Formats: sequence, C-alpha cells, structure tokens
Amino acid sequence: MLMASISDSETTNRGSMWELDQNLDQPMDEEASQLKNMYREKKFSSILLLRLAFQSLGVVFGDLGTSPLYVFYNIFPHGVDDDEDVIGALSLIIYTLTLIPLMKYVFVVLRANDNGQGGTFALYSLLCRHAKVSTIPNQHKTDEELTTYSRQTYEENSLAAKVKRWLEGHAYKKNCLLILVLIGTCTAIGDGILTPAISVLSASGGIRVQNQNMSTDVVVIVAVVILIGLFCMQHYGTDKVGWLFAPLVLLWFILIGSVGVVNIHKYNSSVLKAYNPVYIFRYFKRGKSEIWTSLGGVMLSITGTEALYADLCHFPVLAIQIAFTLVVFPCLLLAYTGQAAYIIDHKDHVADAFYRSIPGPIYWPAFIIATLAALVASQATISATYSIIKQALALGCFPRVNVVHTSKKFLGQIYIPDINWVLMILCIAVTAGFKNQSQIGNAYGTAVVIVMLVTTFLMVPVMLLVWKSHWILVVIFLVLSLTVELPYFTACINKVDQGGWVPLVIAITFFIIMYVWHFCTVKRYEFEIHSKVSMAWILGLGPSLGLVRVPGIGFVYTELASGVPHIFSHFITNLPAIHSVVVFVCVKYLPVYTVPVEERFIMKRIGPKNYHMFRCVARYGYKDIHKKDADFEKMLLDRLLVFVRLESMMDGYSDSEDFTMMEQKAERSTRALLTEKAGSNTMSSIGDMSYSSHDSIMPAKSPLTGNSLTRYSSQTFGDEQEFLNRCKDAGVVHILGNTVVQARRDSGIVKKVAVNYVYAFLRKLCRENSVIFNVPHESLLNVGQIYYI
Repeated sequence: MLMASISDSETTNRGSMWELDQNLDQPMDEEASQLKNMYREKKFSSILLLRLAFQSLGVVFGDLGTSPLYVFYNIFPHGVDDDEDVIGALSLIIYTLTLIPLMKYVFVVLRANDNGQGGTFALYSLLCRHAKVSTIPNQHKTDEELTTYSRQTYEENSLAAKVKRWLEGHAYKKNCLLILVLIGTCTAIGDGILTPAISVLSASGGIRVQNQNMSTDVVVIVAVVILIGLFCMQHYGTDKVGWLFAPLVLLWFILIGSVGVVNIHKYNSSVLKAYNPVYIFRYFKRGKSEIWTSLGGVMLSITGTEALYADLCHFPVLAIQIAFTLVVFPCLLLAYTGQAAYIIDHKDHVADAFYRSIPGPIYWPAFIIATLAALVASQATISATYSIIKQALALGCFPRVNVVHTSKKFLGQIYIPDINWVLMILCIAVTAGFKNQSQIGNAYGTAVVIVMLVTTFLMVPVMLLVWKSHWILVVIFLVLSLTVELPYFTACINKVDQGGWVPLVIAITFFIIMYVWHFCTVKRYEFEIHSKVSMAWILGLGPSLGLVRVPGIGFVYTELASGVPHIFSHFITNLPAIHSVVVFVCVKYLPVYTVPVEERFIMKRIGPKNYHMFRCVARYGYKDIHKKDADFEKMLLDRLLVFVRLESMMDGYSDSEDFTMMEQKAERSTRALLTEKAGSNTMSSIGDMSYSSHDSIMPAKSPLTGNSLTRYSSQTFGDEQEFLNRCKDAGVVHILGNTVVQARRDSGIVKKVAVNYVYAFLRKLCRENSVIFNVPHESLLNVGQIYYI
C-alpha cells in the first residue's frame, strides 16, 4: 500500500492552467441529454385505486392503528376522578386526530413526496433539487436531465426566487437546514426503537387481564421473547408474509370500531358530546396540575402519523387518502369513544381499559389479533428505520453498512443486519428497563412530536419552492400546525425525567455519528477538489504518461466527477508502470429516489484517443441498492465498449463552425501552455493532436466523406474494440484510495476528538468500497493517503 501525507492547504493554481482544464475535461452535457426520456405520470383505475388503498392498510397504518392499546392509560396514569376529565381528553383526541393526521398529513404533507418517498430526507432531497443547499457540491446540470430529476423554475422577482437566493446565500444556512433534517431523522430512528417496545408490551399485557395475580415480570418476559423473535426474522423480509398484513390490519380496524360501537351503546352514549370542541376549553379551564402533563398521553393517539408519511412507498396519495378517511379515521374515533364510555362507568379500569372493554366471548381472538397487529406496526417502523438509514447513507450522512435486498419484486424492502441488532438490543433494554407503558409512552411522545415539528419547518420552504404556494397559505399552515404541536412539545419536554430522556439520548447519539461522518465526508471531498491534478500536466506526460503502459485496464475510483484525482498522480509517480487503458470511476448519489438503469452510467473520453483514458460517472438515487449479484465490473466494461462504438459512429459528422472553433481554441491553448511550461521537447512529444472540448474526442476536420468516412469509422472502432478486448483479457485492476483523515495539529480539542477518534472508529466499523462493489480481492489495489483537515 502506498502512503502519502498531504495538507489541505495545498491547492492547485487557478489561471491559464485552470482554463485549459475546463476545456479538456468538460462535463458530459451531450451524453446526459441523449438519455433524457421523461416519464408519464401514472393514472390508476378506480378498481386498482381501491385495491391499493386496501394494501396500504398493512404497510402504512399499523402503528397509528395500535395506539388505542395504550393512550388512555398514559393520559390518566394515576386514575380518573371526574367524568368531565374523560370527556375533555376524548375531545382532545378527536380534534388532534382531525387536525394532525387528517388535515395536515393526509391532505397536505403527503403531497410533498419524492416520487412516492416520504420522510424528512425526502423533503431534503426536494429542497436540494430546487435550491443549491446540498453541503456536498458534487452535482452538475447534467444530473438535471435525469427522468427522475424534477424541479421548478422561478421568475426573477418571485417570492420563491427570493427564498431560493436566501437559502443559497451562506454556508451556515445550508448547515442549519442539514442539522434540522438530521434531528428529525435521528428522532425518527428513536421511533423505530420505541414503537416495538410499547406496542408489543401493551399487546402482551392482555394475558394479565384475565389473571390479575400474574406478575408484571411475566408480561415483560413475554414481550421480550416476542421482540427477539421479531428481530430475528427480519433477514427473511416481508415479501412472503406481507400479503397477510392488509387483511390483518383491516380486521383489526373492524374489531376496534365494532367494539367501540358496542361500548357506546352499552355503557354511556353521553360521551358523544365530546365531539363538541367546547369541552376542550372546559378541560383546560378546570386548571388541574395534571391536565397539562396529560397532553403527553393525548399525543400518543397520533403516534404513527410520521411513519404514515415515511412509509408512503409507492402507494398513490389518493389511495392513502381513501383508506384513511373511509376506514382508519372513523374506526379510530369509534374505538376511542367506546373506551371513554367504558372508563366513565369503570374508572378503576383505566390502566387496561382496552382489553377490559372487549366482550368476553371474543376476548382471546381479540388478544391474538391485537398481538399480530402490534407486530405489523412494529415491522412498519423497523422497515422505515432501515429506509431512513439507507437514505442517510446515500447522502453521505451515515457510515457504510451492509444493505441486503430482501425482495425481488419490491425495491424498498431491505434489511440492514448491523442496525437490526442495535435496534433489538435497545428495544429490549427499553422494554425490560421501564417495564410499564407510562414511561415508555413519555419517551415515545417526545420522539414523535420532535419529528412532527421538523416536518412542519421543512414544509415551509417546500411549499414556497416546490409548490410555489402563496405566502398567506404558508403562514396559515405554519400557524395551525404550531398551535397544535407546540403545546404537545412543551408537555412532553416536562416529562423528560419520567422517561422522556430516552429518545433524546438516542437522538443525540445518532446525531453525533451522522454529523461527524458527514463533516469528514465533506472535508474529504473539498480536499480532493483542491488537490486534483491538472489535465495539462497529464497531457504533458505524453500518451505513455511517462511510464510503461502494460496491457490491462485500470479502474481508478474517485469522488470527483471531473478532473484527475491526486491519488492518481501519487500512483504514477511512485510506480514505474500504468495500465494501457485507464478509466476514472466516480460513484455519486443524487437527491432523487432512483436513477433508471439505462441512465445510470455516463462515459466520456479524456484527452486524445491514443491516451486511452476515460471517465465514467455512475449515478445512484438514495433508494438504489448495490445488489450482490450485480457485476459492477462487467457493467463498466460493457458501458466502455458501447461508448467507443457510439463515438466511432459520431466521428467526423460534426460540421458546426462553432464546434471547430472550440477545438482550435482548445488546441492553441494547449500548445501555448505546454510550450511555456515544458519547452519544445514536450511539444514535439505531443505531436499534431486535435481534440474536442466536448464529450467525445473527434478530429476537427476530416478529409473523409461518404463511404470513405463509414469505412474509416468502422476500421477505427474495430481496432479500438480489439485493443480494449485484449486489455480486458490481460486483466482488470481496481485502484481504490484508502484515505486516512486526521485533524491538523492546530485544531481544537472537539475537532480532534471528532476526527481522530470518532470518525476513525466509524471508519473501522464501516464496509469498504471494494466490498460494496463486489471487487475481487485479487484485482484490488489500495493506494493510501493521509488527509489533514
């Protein structure tokens, strides 16, 4: 392994050399534009829409549907003294469900999806496409030609244009936006830990209702066993049993809705007056000290709302709106109203009101359905956590971990082993440590309300930039959302010492991991940009690059989409030979859901043909996965041969005057600069070369026309294809940079700890790029460097 020590203060000179580099290594505009093929928006028939609405029940609404298991106990953990308290709490639940899940999410926020993907990272991706707010500046206008890359244009003096300029104005605004997104993401990961804990523990509590002498420890043990089984089954995926989720959850909603109707009729129909919002004001007017803290319990009635948005998947928004308004919303209202009616008549049963309110003949079937529904809800949040980690990984905010694709039919069904076991350990620790729903509920409510606040704040720029909404509508949305969410936030924060600290600790831990990783990733990229090698220097070495060109193909991996990485100059100055064909490979992720396979690779030639140097940019979306059975090397080689074939077909056909002038200008610039830098000897070694500043290198003027041109192009392609095939048979080597990042000696103590210890530790744990791209070990060559940032 080669090692070099470099300081980020070493930067390339920008002058005539810089201008020449721009001419020699232009972005791949034409190649990208050739791939442009806009998708048409899918339209669904009524029958298919209803079918999708049915299927969405099992994927989207499991977490929200199991909330009746534990809400009233968390509202009244010390029992109920007055009927009016129950009526007031029920009224709060009714209108919280109406304002947040129904009005805010189902009819507003769900529209802010990124090609069917929801969550905080989806909102961030939308913003990154409509404004230059990404902290890693590796995007180019060619990426905007992707079929999945949609964005709006703005008038110069419009409000959206002003907001765009304001966001792009300073780096600290981009960092603040990223921090906001990471806060929402980290607390959403906390949901993935707390949802299985409270759902399974609440469902398992049903075995104790029929046997009051049973110890609480037995319930906890049963819940822990179920959780262990749940997490151990994750590697199988949900492809084979997922078809059961929708009918199971539908049966669950029918059950709780029907039991609610029976309880309203049987116990106390006066609870229906809670649908009058005046009882909310009466509830707060009573002035009891417990009333404000009870808001944390009411908050649990809308847990799963953010998961509803994050698990949007590929269901059309209209299908989810139909499912929620026709099934989920009315059944939840009936379930809560029925429980309230039962509690008014049985005030001492509030701790397990759900199970006690179930009629005796259907108790055990209801217990089984409740347990299975809790598992479905847990599965939904666990899958959402995997998806969040995958998005964070793709956007450079999480260490590289093993992502396993568990379904051949559905792209979004993945499994991350390392995260799975971390979630299981933390989930069991929370369940066994607290042992009761109340403290877990306090923790759960804190996590949920923080994610909702983040979504509210992110929706403001989305409404302005993406939707071009009028500022009055944006203000109305913001005021209504904060009016509901801020009181819940203050109530949950007041319970930090009663379990609310758990999601904060989890969020802070993941935030440190994600921010440190992203910070060092950005610094590495900035260093590579500043230290990249001049193309003029490469051309000055001649076709042999000053070395022995041995048969074979060398893939040099870099994070740069243009320019020659410093690692290559380090390589050729320390070794006496280089491969006959060199391909610089840049793998980058874009703020889009997916990049179609036919648009994934962009290939171009660097320098004259006799240098045999190419560049390939492989573009991925944040949901795209490197499958184990995908031969990345074969894809690169096939794309190289296709490019050479297309290039030979295009050779000599350009008769544009501007095109020729650009070639001649680039040629004159090269001659003048190389004469100045290297003298006449270097100039003679380059010879009378003619090259294009565009993607493909073509002769400026060809004396061949008609059939002669066709024969010439075919012969040229045949010779180069044969040459490439010989090089491929000789062997392929993958050259990867194994960089070590360290803080400079004059850095502060916080930066030194973050870079030298936290980041170094995470680098040891994460997967190598060679493993991700399935590079054979015998074909791998690591080139090491030390970056001081």
